[in-house]
Amino acid sequence: MGNYVKESYKEMVDKVTWPTWKTLQSSAILVMVASLIFAIVIMAMDFSFENIMKSIYSILY
Repeated sequence: MGNYVKESYKEMVDKVTWPTWKTLQSSAILVMVASLIFAIVIMAMDFSFENIMKSIYSILY
């Protein structure tokens, strides 16, 4: 187990390329904007289907 931890740490330090702070920030902003757009689209679909179903039910009943 100790050998596994040592090798994992060595690989994390030597072989992994970590993003810069600026790259990390721009990626985080991109994810937040995409999530917001996705949430707005889902909300619009929900309201649309709700109104369509209300219209159908008002015609039927």
